[in-house]
Amino acid sequence: MDLVTRFGLQIPSFTYPRSADTGSGGGVEGAGLFERVAGIATTAEEAGFDSLWVMDHFFQIPMVGALDEPMFEAYTLLGALAARTRTARLGAMVTGVTYRNPALLAKQVTAVDVISGGRAILGIGAAWFDAEHEGLGFAFPSLGERFERLEDALQICRAMFTEDAPSFEGRHYRIDKAVNRPRPLQPGGPPILVGGSGERKTLRLVAQYADACNLFGTVDVVRHKLDVLKGHCEAVGRDYDEITKTKLATLVIAPTATEVDEILTQSAAERGVDVGVVRDFAIAGEPDAVVEQVAEHFEAGLDGIVFNMSDAYELEHVALAGATLTAAFGGRVDR
Repeated sequence: MDLVTRFGLQIPSFTYPRSADTGSGGGVEGAGLFERVAGIATTAEEAGFDSLWVMDHFFQIPMVGALDEPMFEAYTLLGALAARTRTARLGAMVTGVTYRNPALLAKQVTAVDVISGGRAILGIGAAWFDAEHEGLGFAFPSLGERFERLEDALQICRAMFTEDAPSFEGRHYRIDKAVNRPRPLQPGGPPILVGGSGERKTLRLVAQYADACNLFGTVDVVRHKLDVLKGHCEAVGRDYDEITKTKLATLVIAPTATEVDEILTQSAAERGVDVGVVRDFAIAGEPDAVVEQVAEHFEAGLDGIVFNMSDAYELEHVALAGATLTAAFGGRVDR
């Protein structure tokens, strides 16, 4: 199986202290903000992360920050990062199907693929953030309709990645001899990852259309979800082993347990939750402890993990994470 990713770094927040060393001086704004993001991305790539991800949101989401915190548009940012990086794949974790016409989305992902020299991933899901839709005037249809739209989008994007002038008539979207030039650089087009853990619809769409999935939950939950995915694959005649199975997780890593506790405490305070909540959803500890926890996830059936780090602006922690993971589990995915 060609893995879509082994270890990815998601950058979900653009609220950084002016001094990464002292954590003081107010937030970074203006031109310096993108430079800080680019520094995180290039540090992660150099440390061994084989994919880089941003969220597809226009407002900051709960549990990450305040609604009015800075938020880049995903594909503009991915295009910029494509020009600053050299090896890591690039994607949105995950694109909300309600935000763009699927043909436009296929063009955007193709552009990232060309700019990056063939490193784009299409991450996509059914969308969920109703406050964002209301604030920006996007229609927010029922969950059932959003999944119908997602299925249309998966077929349209795949067709535009692989065919010269495809036509398609879906329940909500259509294309007619759609031209997509320049063509994607990756043979077969950018891999498609479907995000979400829904057993009845999301994992069925993974089995039918996706190259990769991204799940949530504990090791036991992941193991169960993968069993469900395996059942969907059997039902539609798909080779389960063709699909890269990943999870999104928070990573807290530092040289000492004391530093780890400090990061967890600070992250909990910033999110307004008890530190136990953060710890429950995190892979956290000194390097050896992180390796043990990651190994448990792989033993449960995952092929890769995409991490976010609340202190990613502390570049030494990003470097430590990449070095720890690649030393224990091998280098970046070869493509």
